[in-house]
Amino acid sequence: MKNYLLYYLLITLSIIVNSCSEGFKEEYSKISIVLKEVTAITTPTTDTTPDYTFSSTESGANTYGGSCSSSTTIATTGNNTITLNTLSVGTYADCTITVSKTISTENSEKKLSGSLTMTSFTVTSSNDTTAPVIAEVTFVTTPDNDTTPDYTFSSSEAGTITYGGSCSSSTTSATAGNNTITLASLTERTYSDCTIKVTDSAGNVSNTITLTSFIVDLTAATLIEVTAVTTPTDDNTPDYIFSSSEAGTITYGGSCSSSTTSATSGDNTITLATLSSGTYSDCTIKVTDSSGNESNTLTITSFTVSSGSGVFVAVGNKGIIVRSTDNGTTWDNATSPTENNLSWGDGVTFGNNTFVGVGVSGNIVRSTDNGSSFDNVTKVDNTALNGVAFGNNTFVAVGASGKIVRSTDNGSTFSAVTRPITNGINGVTFGNNTFVAVGDSGKIVRSTDNGISWDNASSGITTGLEGVTFGNNTFVAVGASGKIVRSTDNGTNWDNATGPGNTRIWDVGFGNNTFLALEHHGMILRSTDNGSNFSDVVDPGGHLTGVVFGHNTFVAVGVNGGIYRSTDNGTTWDRRTSPAGTCEACRLNGVAF
Repeated sequence: MKNYLLYYLLITLSIIVNSCSEGFKEEYSKISIVLKEVTAITTPTTDTTPDYTFSSTESGANTYGGSCSSSTTIATTGNNTITLNTLSVGTYADCTITVSKTISTENSEKKLSGSLTMTSFTVTSSNDTTAPVIAEVTFVTTPDNDTTPDYTFSSSEAGTITYGGSCSSSTTSATAGNNTITLASLTERTYSDCTIKVTDSAGNVSNTITLTSFIVDLTAATLIEVTAVTTPTDDNTPDYIFSSSEAGTITYGGSCSSSTTSATSGDNTITLATLSSGTYSDCTIKVTDSSGNESNTLTITSFTVSSGSGVFVAVGNKGIIVRSTDNGTTWDNATSPTENNLSWGDGVTFGNNTFVGVGVSGNIVRSTDNGSSFDNVTKVDNTALNGVAFGNNTFVAVGASGKIVRSTDNGSTFSAVTRPITNGINGVTFGNNTFVAVGDSGKIVRSTDNGISWDNASSGITTGLEGVTFGNNTFVAVGASGKIVRSTDNGTNWDNATGPGNTRIWDVGFGNNTFLALEHHGMILRSTDNGSNFSDVVDPGGHLTGVVFGHNTFVAVGVNGGIYRSTDNGTTWDRRTSPAGTCEACRLNGVAF
């Protein structure tokens, strides 16, 4: 019985000892050494043996790495303050501390260690008490659209840069001398609070400089057309008005230029440099502000310069041709090769230094000496021609029964094209690269290939149309019963304009943003709203059938050799002496410039 009890006690004791051993092993495996910085070394410091404090979760032996060492070789659990061995002047960024120990058991041992890198610090000479002196060298360009501009300052010493206010930079070190920094990305605004200072290695802080105030401007000017160039115009240096939301430098593009190179905020009137005859549809303007921001590109509305000959030429019955070289003031006879009647309204035109007139029996006459003398051109046939126009180096004449002939050799020879209609065609004009012709029963035809082929447009009326003109991107046609129609889409679609009555209107002309129409028996109608509304202006005293504009002067001609001129856009008129006389047979029908 005693032996059995002894055996039981031995087994129980063995179990208890083994259990304790396993518990110790488990706790032993959890032990580690963790070091933490408690008090870093002040930097910069003049102390060559500075103190440093760290904490350790275990006691152990100290070892040092990098450029630092200490006579303290034992660490305790908790905070430990060590004094570093003597250091030279300089920056210390590689100093480390390691605490290590070995834990042993009956059957094994474990080596533990923990390391810590000390925060970088600088040891300086105790003799340096002079702070750097910094000064602005090159301020930020202002205003400017650079969101990361450069700035240059000088420093009397090297050191660390500190930024203040709304500016910063990735550059944090300054050298002795000039320093160019690139400011970090800025938004659009005014910057007047940006500062810089430099701290040298001894800890001396420089004066603070405030960057000269500057503006980051990212907004470009906006350009809008205010007043387009009158078209067609005989002014070869026309004015153009546009508005700009900012001042700046003007850049011209396309076929136009001007001596005006600066724009102001608001409306700007520029005078285009001398232009030759032709259509201008590629002229552009843009404005660059003082920050370098470019505006939208403004395309000047297409216009046509028809510089004319400087001569008015009128044609009439019995082949009468008269001319004026002094703006319609005095007139003399030109040499005419025919005694046939030349047509009213659009019966004569000018282009490429050539006058061309048309009339009954298919007659065509031309002059290449400013209207002094005319020669006959071989006619296509005997179909009466009622009107002629010039555009894109092409003369186009229209007449009875839908007849259309054209010339591409300056009026020397003409050939017929396929008739688009069989109604009589009474008038023709050219604008925006389009010929438009009008005739009986309200017919309107148009050509965009220099008169080769034609298509019909609907005028919306059935009364006859006598004349047509073009101005400010608008075609206006007039005719019987006081009808006036207009188109602002190159003759494709037409709508009625408002007129004062129902009397036949023979012709219409354009100049100085004004349309003038000639009513039967002499009343002159005028529109200053691009042909939308016409009203009576004055009856100068005679029945008129042809009107044209040139050199800021309207000239109208009519029965009894009547010649009238107006230099105030049709408000007042004076009659001029006609060399053709004042008889009924001396009637003048059409006029050109």
